[in-house]
Amino acid sequence: MVTFTEKGAEKVREFLAAQGADTETAGLRVGVRGGGCSGFQYNLAFDQQRDNDAVFEDHGLKLLVDRMSLQYVFGSQIDYVDSLQGAGFQVNNPNVVAACGCGSSFRVADEEEVSAL
Repeated sequence: MVTFTEKGAEKVREFLAAQGADTETAGLRVGVRGGGCSGFQYNLAFDQQRDNDAVFEDHGLKLLVDRMSLQYVFGSQIDYVDSLQGAGFQVNNPNVVAACGCGSSFRVADEEEVSAL
């Protein structure tokens, strides 16, 4: 499962409303791609639900995760932070074993360990 914090849900709702998106089919896509100094990077975007997405509903909103990314983000919570370093979505991911100093890339345990979650 992937969930939102209260603040994360509030910001997603604001962004979707500003785009005039239909929350029945649109949501926040949480993906992972290779790259960054630690091996993986998050890819967050507002998107429409697609075939083969894992769809989680929390706070009345959809979280859309492609099947390949699911093993890396399962159990994560999406927050929105506003600090001196900037504002944006933050993924609190229990699967991360190391992250870079900039906070935009991460590494997970061996694939076998992640798949067991």
